Amino acid sequence: MGELQALIFDVDGTLAETERDAHRVAFNETFAEYHLDWDWSVELYGELLAVTGGKERIQFYLDRYRPDYLRPSNLDAFIAELHQKKTARYNAMLVNHPIPLRPGIRRLLMEARQEGLRLAIATTTSLQNVITLLEGSLDHTAANWFEVIAAGDVVTAKKPAPDIYHHALKALGLKPTQCLAIEDSGNGIRSALGAHIPTIITINDYTRYEDFTGALLVVDHLGEPNQPLTVLAGKVAPVQYIDIALLQRLVS
Repeated sequence: MGELQALIFDVDGTLAETERDAHRVAFNETFAEYHLDWDWSVELYGELLAVTGGKERIQFYLDRYRPDYLRPSNLDAFIAELHQKKTARYNAMLVNHPIPLRPGIRRLLMEARQEGLRLAIATTTSLQNVITLLEGSLDHTAANWFEVIAAGDVVTAKKPAPDIYHHALKALGLKPTQCLAIEDSGNGIRSALGAHIPTIITINDYTRYEDFTGALLVVDHLGEPNQPLTVLAGKVAPVQYIDIALLQRLVS
């Protein structure tokens, strides 16, 4: 492998725990606004996360759980409208109540910038969702920290397809071995590894039992000096937190 030159981050579940208490809530509030008797419980939403992309998730829910729903003739347009409303609700929620970043995220990003590593994002969530999270939970200039933000419908095939990572690599002008992906899910690692990018995993409550075969390292979070991580898979010397030196060793 080559020398590490860029970190590529997933967003939801990786940078912050946005899925359960933000995306899910925004979906349910939107369904209620449209007088739909759809309610995505914490448990059900965990199952729906197997499908990436909000519009795709709604379609999957209807196909799998609500075959009884009388579908309008313009179903695709209706789903797109629901998703647009949900996205607006989600962004309003994050503006009014920013979600804390996961342990180690801010620290690692600051260190990467100090070390001159390039930063990128590869996610299925929308560009506006990414910017709102970064500006509200990290720094009002944080969107500018990332040279590439590959998000939303910039590619047709979403994770676990590797397309979003191929897009990010092309925009960065780098080889896969010059990058490292930081993901939280089985779909995420399949997407990154499909583009031949070395990957580490930071699990969350929704993803802790997923298959992370091929990960360089699996941890519960990135860790802090006063909040040590737990290594769940991967061979590294005992560490309290992940830093750039460790990432360089992992990919070298």
